Amino acid sequence: MADQSDVSSSSQARQKLEGLLNKNMRIRMTDGRTLVGLFLCTDRDCNVILGSAQEFLKSTDTFSQGEPRVLGLAMIPGHHVVSIEVEADSLEDAQGFGAHH
Repeated sequence: MADQSDVSSSSQARQKLEGLLNKNMRIRMTDGRTLVGLFLCTDRDCNVILGSAQEFLKSTDTFSQGEPRVLGLAMIPGHHVVSIEVEADSLEDAQGFGAHH
């Protein structure tokens, strides 16, 4: 049985996630790849679905990212996610959540 504080914190977390829907996200993965795309959904296991996703391979030279590979719709398993950043230009409605300025 969940108490009142669990319910309110879970609904606050849900509201934050809903505020991030259709925002551009950059997800770094355990194998060094980075995917950039629109946040469409997630689940209890922290799997993430990105739309219009592009893949950037890990580069030995920090200044050259190389050409992105267009993936379209992509599912990232939660256990492969290292970090998630919300692109600063898509933050007007989701200020203060994972933003790096």
